Amino acid sequence: MTGASPLSAPSIEVLYSEALELADEARAAFDFSAREGQFGEDEDLKRIALSCEALRTTTRMMHGIAWLLNQRAFFAGELTEFQLRRHGRLPDAPEADDESHKLLDPETSEIIERTIALHRRIARLDRTWRESFEGRPGEIHSLQERLDRAVANF
Repeated sequence: MTGASPLSAPSIEVLYSEALELADEARAAFDFSAREGQFGEDEDLKRIALSCEALRTTTRMMHGIAWLLNQRAFFAGELTEFQLRRHGRLPDAPEADDESHKLLDPETSEIIERTIALHRRIARLDRTWRESFEGRPGEIHSLQERLDRAVANF
């Protein structure tokens, strides 16, 4: 990346590995087949809460992993800075629902909290990286300036 960037290939690789491990833990935590007979009272409410939180958690993780994959592609030379700036934005992720959290076991709640924390870390990196472009013209602006100078010379 050009300029002083808060990102480096090794830091992205570490975060990517962490995200993959956490995604695997989340997958296991939300595996319904492993939870047969564990719901007890309020079974329907607990199943709904688990399903909703599974969707929210999966969304958070996939947004984060997609962002990290774009960063990896940039460092590998597969994406240009322009492409990364244009298509590599991290979407906002859904927060956990407090009511659902109360119905889940502590281990599942802890995994959910870890996915929220990871997404927030990635969001801070994304924000910091994007802020590093302020005051520095992008590739398009540089090209427009060169075209303006060339046309002025005619």
